[in-house]
Amino acid sequence: MDLKFSKIERSGAITIVTVSRPEVLNAVHYEVSLELERLFDWFAADPDQWVAIVTGAGERSFCAGNDLKWQAAGGKWGKVRSGFGGLSTRFDCDKPIIAAVNGYAMGGGFEMALACDLIVAAENAVFSLPEPRVGLAALPSAVLLLAREIGTKRAMDLILTGRRVSAREGHAMGFVIEVVPQGQALSAALRLAEAICRNSPMSIRASKQALQRGIGMPIEQAIAEQPDYPAVKALSESQDYIEGPKAFAERRAPKWVGR
Repeated sequence: MDLKFSKIERSGAITIVTVSRPEVLNAVHYEVSLELERLFDWFAADPDQWVAIVTGAGERSFCAGNDLKWQAAGGKWGKVRSGFGGLSTRFDCDKPIIAAVNGYAMGGGFEMALACDLIVAAENAVFSLPEPRVGLAALPSAVLLLAREIGTKRAMDLILTGRRVSAREGHAMGFVIEVVPQGQALSAALRLAEAICRNSPMSIRASKQALQRGIGMPIEQAIAEQPDYPAVKALSESQDYIEGPKAFAERRAPKWVGR
């Protein structure tokens, strides 16, 4: 795959996607979003890749958001199916995605991180939705994703003021799960991804899908509909569904195949 704005690596069943535009603090424009969308489509479709990590090149910035200079210069812009950075409206991926945030996560960069399942942040991470300061709004998904993570009133504080939030404050609010020393966000995310990979990927996908689809429903309805979710069905029909109890009974480590 020919990549101009990003890099991709594999570490076993883990895919690492790096936004690689450090000269502009890893800001994203339309063509970058299209490239990242292709990468995450590829990850989602590959049965041998179980967890993804997204990060930014260098230690100064995860993603500074929309490339406003590109936009001001008349750069092409258009709608991307899976949203900003190929992630912000990607609601159909049942595999875990972890954001390893190093430095700035501003505007669309914060939106990308919020669209991930887990956020690990370095001490120097800074989160903000500053769009109103430049005549824009944190749409379509950032305002909603943030409110679902930390509650309406706390989200309103960040959305209406555009103020900056440190990694420690993000952890206190609940959208950051772990704060690590500067330069260690990716290694911490890898450690977390490896812990996830010790579990059955079929179980992980069923669990994520059940949570995502059921979170907004009455619990009775969510439980009633769970057996029809594709990932839940796939789990019950998988080799892993047999292997897990068998390995437990035989007192050995399970050999997951993800099928």
